Amino acid sequence: MSKPQQRVLTGVTTTGIPHLGNYVGAIRPAIAASQKADTESFFFLADYHGIIKCHDPALIHESTRAVAATWLACGLDPARTTFYRQSDIPEILELNWILTCITAKGLMNRAHAYKAAVQDNLDKGQEDQDHQIEMGLYSYPILMTADILMFNAHKVPVGRDQIQHVEMARDIAQRFNHRFAKLFTLPEVQIDEEVETLVGLDGRKMSKSYGNTIPLFDSEKQLQKAVNKIVTNLKEPGEPKSPDESPLFEIYKAFATPAQTAEFTQMLAEGLAWGEAKKMLAANINTELAPKRERYQALMANPGEIEAILQTGAAKARAQARLLLDQVRDAVGIRVLK
Repeated sequence: MSKPQQRVLTGVTTTGIPHLGNYVGAIRPAIAASQKADTESFFFLADYHGIIKCHDPALIHESTRAVAATWLACGLDPARTTFYRQSDIPEILELNWILTCITAKGLMNRAHAYKAAVQDNLDKGQEDQDHQIEMGLYSYPILMTADILMFNAHKVPVGRDQIQHVEMARDIAQRFNHRFAKLFTLPEVQIDEEVETLVGLDGRKMSKSYGNTIPLFDSEKQLQKAVNKIVTNLKEPGEPKSPDESPLFEIYKAFATPAQTAEFTQMLAEGLAWGEAKKMLAANINTELAPKRERYQALMANPGEIEAILQTGAAKARAQARLLLDQVRDAVGIRVLK
């Protein structure tokens, strides 16, 4: 078997329960990509990133279980990928400190999240621009850099708001390579223009912050209730309708073949009732998610199975991480005395 050409790394923060938008925009395409013969995929639960903003231990714990169960239920194959929990790889945190020691403070000052927090303080009239800003937020890009460089990922799929962090990882890797030894691959951002951004119940991007999400693994009955909340206009059954009159069409398209979408468009034009359209949408979603929901529920009821999979993944990840970290330690002068 030929060696994979590309190593792709994806992290998921453990601060919430995945919804339909997460599935369409991230989970489904990432799992499909991991099945390519020329790709070596690393997936991790970013629980240390989670505690930067979330200080609810119960939520971090529950989200870790739910996110892991979701990815596994949706088809992530731990035999083909390296699937692990960030906190199970202590080498990442050791690398994080080494990289912190060579990272320019000015680079961190330019991080978007930090600048936004400072601006918020200034807008509120705070004398101290760093009021209530914690080091987790400030140093977040360095930890993300350690996540990426620990496994020398070639590609990092991210949203546009995370592009800067991958660019920072390149800068830090270059600095280390120049100062000590050329050990790190320079990662590249991967933006998939074909990946869909699913709209929510109100037509805006589906997001927990907007309160417009559809839960991923609710029961079939609960799914129909959620779909029924999608905003539509007051057109009666029999009146022609167009796809742009409700976010319902965009959601339908994400769970339909081109032929089904064309047929649905025609039915709307011929006066399909919104209520019937919502039933068709819920049925399509349920067809795709029902077997995944069953697997998810089985995993959630047996966290020991999830833990065993994560520990196997951690062992695989640590075997690689240890080799690179030993080289890094040697390069900076942390060596056994002889």
